[in-house]
Amino acid sequence: MNLINGAAGEAISVRDRGFAYGDGVFRTFPVRGGKPVLWDRQYAKLAHDCRALKINCPSQQTLERDIALLDTSDCVVKIIVTRGDSARGYAPPPEPAPARVLIASPVPAYAADYSNKGVGVHLCRLRLAAQPVLAGIKHLNRLENVLARAEWRDPDIAEGLLCDTGDNVIGGTMSNVFIAKDGTLRTPDLAGCGVAGVMRELVMELAHAHNVPLQVAAISLDDLFAADEVFVVNSVIGLWPVIALDRKNWKAGALGAQTQRWIADVQGA
Repeated sequence: MNLINGAAGEAISVRDRGFAYGDGVFRTFPVRGGKPVLWDRQYAKLAHDCRALKINCPSQQTLERDIALLDTSDCVVKIIVTRGDSARGYAPPPEPAPARVLIASPVPAYAADYSNKGVGVHLCRLRLAAQPVLAGIKHLNRLENVLARAEWRDPDIAEGLLCDTGDNVIGGTMSNVFIAKDGTLRTPDLAGCGVAGVMRELVMELAHAHNVPLQVAAISLDDLFAADEVFVVNSVIGLWPVIALDRKNWKAGALGAQTQRWIADVQGA
């Protein structure tokens, strides 16, 4: 079942600004045993991104009722909030009526080895444009990710890494990235572009809680290839060690494995 403004449905207005302009935000997360995983964090990010675009966010209780209506115990839920309908033109309506959409999908059948043995990744040719006003926000304008993901069809490649125009690593097409060097974790500064995901935030907090040195800073391609470990994270996949990228190979490392255990503890898995 999919929901549109709390009712079962499959169609949204052709005048919806999310459809017309990508004028909205979204979150994607697993539901296990009928309970959304890391739900308070997911809602906080959704509300933050809505505020950044000046869209009224549905209440947490409203979305919890919607999730319960999906009537499924294990799935992946995508919540989309748009500014709603408007007349033609870019100007936002003076009194918008935001729309909310919930889409339930089966849990992806990723190979079990991805989490323990690691994955191969592709270095995308596409470069992310800088837009500080939108940096970090999971908005609906994801055409860069679509074009980047179209760059490969090799089934041995599980993800693609995206750089900005200065060849600094920003993240994956669907994930955030961390590297480890000499026991210190580093994740890219997302002040110019990229998405600040819930799992990225959790890993950063776990690093601080367990006294793992952490830097939020630019990561050049040289930094990437010189790393001792590389891993990617998002709310659905959890953490995947990266073991192959172009000319470089890594082994799934101890810090990534320990971080996986910390994540599992938080999630109650």
